[in-house]
Amino acid sequence: MRWLFRVAVVLAAVFVAVYGGDYAVYRLRGSPNSKVSVNRYVAIPLKGRKTEFDYLGTLDVICSVSLFPQGGLSACWQLRRNPNQGLTL
Repeated sequence: MRWLFRVAVVLAAVFVAVYGGDYAVYRLRGSPNSKVSVNRYVAIPLKGRKTEFDYLGTLDVICSVSLFPQGGLSACWQLRRNPNQGLTL
């Protein structure tokens, strides 16, 4: 049980160090931002447990050039990997 606690503490320390390093690099580079084109969809529930998806068009979304979301923006690599965003009514 003691080794499990130590592993958890080490993993938490590594996460804090990586996130802190990412934040420092993000700020030292002047908070670099970029734009990614995202496809927007809306999901409309229908009768009989069916769903209709309507295409809303593309939208340029501002994102942060970092490993983790910084400055209230999503990371660009996440948006490039998942360019489809859905809204549910």
